[in-house]
Amino acid sequence: MISGLMDTSVRKTDSPGGRNAVASGPRGNRLLTDSQEAVPTAKNLFKTILIVIGLTAIFYATAANAGVPTEQVRGTVDQVLAILADPSLKADSKQKERREQLRRVIFARFDFAEMARRSLGAEWRRRTPAEQQEFINIFTDLLQDNYIGTIESYSGDKVGYNREVQEKDNAEVQTTLTTKGDAAYSINYRLRLVDKDWKVYDVVIENISLVNNYRSQFNRLISKSSYEELVRTMKDKTLSGRDSSQTCGEKC
Repeated sequence: MISGLMDTSVRKTDSPGGRNAVASGPRGNRLLTDSQEAVPTAKNLFKTILIVIGLTAIFYATAANAGVPTEQVRGTVDQVLAILADPSLKADSKQKERREQLRRVIFARFDFAEMARRSLGAEWRRRTPAEQQEFINIFTDLLQDNYIGTIESYSGDKVGYNREVQEKDNAEVQTTLTTKGDAAYSINYRLRLVDKDWKVYDVVIENISLVNNYRSQFNRLISKSSYEELVRTMKDKTLSGRDSSQTCGEKC
C-alpha cells in the first residue's frame, strides 16, 4: 500500500523550511490540470499518512523513552482499529457511519489549521481572516473527501515506534513502516501542543515533508497564476471527489 508513494520521483526544491519536495506523479494523482503546476503527490503522501495513523495491525520495538506524544498517536491508532474491527460497521450499508467515525477519530489528531497555514507559506499573511478560514476549510475538505476511503483498504502493515524527541511545546515521533514485503520506510510525525493535546502539523516520509511539498506546489501555481486560481482549483477537485463518491455509492 505504500508503493504509490515510492513510485514518485524526488527532486530538490528551494521552498522555505525544507529541502526536498516530490516531483509530479501519475496523471491520476494530479490536483491541477496539465496546463497548471500540480500538487501531485499529495494523494500518495496522505495515503501513507492514513495508513500509518489508522491502519496499523501490529506494534513493535516501542521506544523506552516514549512519552505523551507517542501515546496519543498510539491512542488514535487503537480507536481506528476498533472501528475497522467492529462487526456492526462492516456491511456496505454501514459505509457512511463507518467513515464518519473514522473521520472524527483520525482528523482529531491533525491540526489542519496549522497545516494549511504552513502549506500556504508567505501567502497566508496576505489573506484576510475570512480568506484564511476559507482556505483551511478547503484544505481540510480536500484531504478528507479524497483519502478517507484509503483507511478501509487496510492490509496489515506494521509500525515501529522508534524514538520521541520533545522540546517544550513541540515534538517529533519517529516511526518505521514495514510492509508485508518487508520494505521499511521512515515516517516521522511533527506535533505541537494544543490545549493539552498533541496535534500533528506535518509528516515527513523518507525525508519528504508533506507541508513543504504542498508549499512548493502552491507557491508555484500562485506565481504562475494567482491565489484565486489555486482556491478555484482546490474547490473543483473537492467537488469532483464528492461526485465520484456519490456515484460509487455502496459499491465503493
